Amino acid sequence: MRRARAALARAVATVSGQALGPYQSAVVRIGFAGTWLFFLLREFPHRAELYGPDGPWSLDLAQRLLDSNGAFTVLTWSGSTLWFEAVYAVAVLASVGLLLGWRTRATSVVFMIGVLSLQNRSVFMGDGGDNVIHLVAIYLVLTRCAQVWSLDARRARTRGTATAGAAGPVLWGVLGAFFAYGAATGRFSDGWLAAFAALWVVCGLWWTVDRHDPEGEGRAVLDVLANLLHNAGMLVIMAEVCLIYATAGWYKIQGSRWQDGTALYYPLGLDYFTPWPALSGLLAGSGTLVMLLSYGTVAVQVAFPFTLFNRRIKNVLLALMMLEHAGIAVLLGLPFFSLAMIAADAVFLPTGFLVWLGARVASRRRVLAHGLGLRPVAVAGAVPGARAEPDPQSQSQPQPEPQSRPDPEAEPEGRRVGG
Repeated sequence: MRRARAALARAVATVSGQALGPYQSAVVRIGFAGTWLFFLLREFPHRAELYGPDGPWSLDLAQRLLDSNGAFTVLTWSGSTLWFEAVYAVAVLASVGLLLGWRTRATSVVFMIGVLSLQNRSVFMGDGGDNVIHLVAIYLVLTRCAQVWSLDARRARTRGTATAGAAGPVLWGVLGAFFAYGAATGRFSDGWLAAFAALWVVCGLWWTVDRHDPEGEGRAVLDVLANLLHNAGMLVIMAEVCLIYATAGWYKIQGSRWQDGTALYYPLGLDYFTPWPALSGLLAGSGTLVMLLSYGTVAVQVAFPFTLFNRRIKNVLLALMMLEHAGIAVLLGLPFFSLAMIAADAVFLPTGFLVWLGARVASRRRVLAHGLGLRPVAVAGAVPGARAEPDPQSQSQPQPEPQSRPDPEAEPEGRRVGG
């Protein structure tokens, strides 16, 4: 019993004392913001047909569906073209801000509003990748995903706190006015109104405490709550990825085409899924290769959730699944679905690899800046000799060289990033 109590105490101290997986959450943030930004820019010429007033799914049909399922979108607040263009532009800007990690707490909220508004306006314009973006956009609001590789981390390191400057209060003031208008006009359901109100009040309280009492007990309590929410959000993202692969794998097992190893052959013959007909024909012409890829897909998807407790096997299957999604993007012409799934898979990447990757990117940036005669810009969150936080998916990770190791705790004590 003594050992059990000690283990429980250590677990509670870990999940409440630090935001686990800072590098993983940063990669998920960058991956999903980049994927959604890429999609919005790629479909910019067709935006009015997809989600705007020129689409086949009319505003009246969208409103009737929203009344039945309680989904959230701001595009039904007005049918004007100007309102739609403004929402689309804000969605693009929020994606850029989240990608860079600028005022991440506020931009993650705006990013979520943009994703939900566009996708819920025309529910038949997406695929499985859109569903993943839809869910993760909500989860990212809960996470402290800007502790490393972000402008917020750089601000915390150079100015002492991530809330420094006037941009944060102005941004939250605009969001407060937006929430107040939606509440006064009855645009929000009770659930969304409560969620937005709580979010705005808590973030306002965080800013006040961080500015006026950064070393006090109030800040410590808020840090604990933020860590708990972050760790819960990361756990939900991990569970979602496992659920996606488990359900996909077990449903495939029940299909006769997957059982006889011919399932991959049929989409390779459809015009919609053949952006490279010659390559698709070459692959479809090999029965052995089609069978191996079909069986291998099922085996990897079914096995992955059971390999999370073995770091080496997990990493091998993770690499195989990312390669599989890259193949889907090329062979079947589904780049946004593949990018969304790769970004979701990144939550399981080992910390050692991410630290090494960040150091390599920083080194290349310094070389490029030197070659161009520019002053090199330090990587946000990088402090020589600091210790990287542990990987929540692995028990041990190789330690990189101290001189190039990014640190999620680079900001001064009591002023953590991404609150």
